[in-house]
Amino acid sequence: MASLAEIVRKQSRLTLAEIVHLQRLVASWNMLADFCFSDLLLFVPVSGLRDVSEGDGEFMVVGHVRPSTTQTLYRHDMIGEAVSDSERPLVTRSMRLEEIIEGEITVSAIRERVRVLCIPVRHDGRTIAVLSRESTPSVGRSPGELERTYVDIFNRFARMIASGDFPYPIDDSDSKESPRVGDGAVVLDRAMCVEYASPNAVSALHRMGVHANTEGMRLGELGLDDEPVVDAFTVAKPVTQEVERGEVIILLRCIPMLDSQGVSGAVVLFRDVTEVRQRDRLLLSKDATIREIHHRVKNNLQTISSLLQLQARRTGSDDAKSAIAESVRRIQSIALVHETLSREAGEDVAFTDILRPLVQMVAEAVSSPDRHIEFEVVGDAGTLPAQVATPMAVVLAELLQNTADHAFPSEGDRDRPDQVRVELAVDDAGIVVRVIDNGVGVPDGFSIEEAEGLGLSIVRALVMSDLGGTIGLFEPADGPGTVVELRVPIDAIAS
Repeated sequence: MASLAEIVRKQSRLTLAEIVHLQRLVASWNMLADFCFSDLLLFVPVSGLRDVSEGDGEFMVVGHVRPSTTQTLYRHDMIGEAVSDSERPLVTRSMRLEEIIEGEITVSAIRERVRVLCIPVRHDGRTIAVLSRESTPSVGRSPGELERTYVDIFNRFARMIASGDFPYPIDDSDSKESPRVGDGAVVLDRAMCVEYASPNAVSALHRMGVHANTEGMRLGELGLDDEPVVDAFTVAKPVTQEVERGEVIILLRCIPMLDSQGVSGAVVLFRDVTEVRQRDRLLLSKDATIREIHHRVKNNLQTISSLLQLQARRTGSDDAKSAIAESVRRIQSIALVHETLSREAGEDVAFTDILRPLVQMVAEAVSSPDRHIEFEVVGDAGTLPAQVATPMAVVLAELLQNTADHAFPSEGDRDRPDQVRVELAVDDAGIVVRVIDNGVGVPDGFSIEEAEGLGLSIVRALVMSDLGGTIGLFEPADGPGTVVELRVPIDAIAS
């Protein structure tokens, strides 16, 4: 379904500022639908033979919202419906006269009589659309206090819409967080005193320990923080703030109502977010605990690495020193993963953040005054879970060390710079990692599957057994050297 902006741009002559005004209205009109217990339709005149300002010709429904406080009138969305003057005469009259028009019509879509209140939507002194409140006629039923109060609130906002004061130029509402009318509503007068409190609002106040009669009292006199109310009255714009009292947390949203004399009162919506905030705090606490665990694991691995290095210094055997050095490198590769996880939220990590320091670590280990290898990382493998990132880090450390040891012998061609490039990519099957060098290549008949060295044995075990991936070995197409290609299926990444 096309958005409001797309429909309006295609069907009308409204300016960008006028379209933005309609978008702000639609973004905040759930509250209006709940207050009036009705469906709300937004009609925009279709550009054609007649001028938009005349309010004649066809109209297009560009917005439709249903109330959450009562049953909807329409079973299907009316957005995109085109109507003529004869079908919606009250919309045409409201547009032409720039007045609020009330009456009843028969809607062909539902074949019923509908009570309609048409409100001209003004922006910068010009009527640009019509908002229609539509409900079934009430026959033989007297509305209760809550319904009368809510409808009166809607009528006050309707007058603000007709005068161009609503929606507000700046609105701090958040569709995911903002309280709804059903959560609890309090009506304030010009003096910021309570005129009416809905049952749900009273319940919210009771949970905060406020049991006094609220009528005629200010929220501050009830023991609540009334700073958002004072701010809303001062700036004549909505203000949203969390109010915490004891173990209860209430999201309070104060929406001022305006008339010709300024702020005539306000609606304060309450939403109890105690459970949500407690869950958020618990998640933050757990996340901090997990990161602290990763930090401690990293420290422990570094301690083990230091102890092994001390042992290597006391060992006279060159083979033993070499084996210990390889073990230290593998431990440091794993420590890099935990170090990155200790800084990030969650158990997923950007693999590039691990790979770059890993490459740097190998480069420093194999470099010497007589030997220099250029390492490069290209591409991005995205975010990987820790159970994939850890074995991948060990595998790449082994491959890079193996490449440095065997691809560039000291008696090689020194006129050509020694280069190793690590390429990362993601496709529909999973992630692809290539380690490409311009060295001497592999001996004839060499196969990773049959290699007996410890490093390549570790690579085989981690890639093929732990990750369910594959290893390929071939020559690059553009010159000498070797390409080692690793493919890890998406199932391993998602598991």
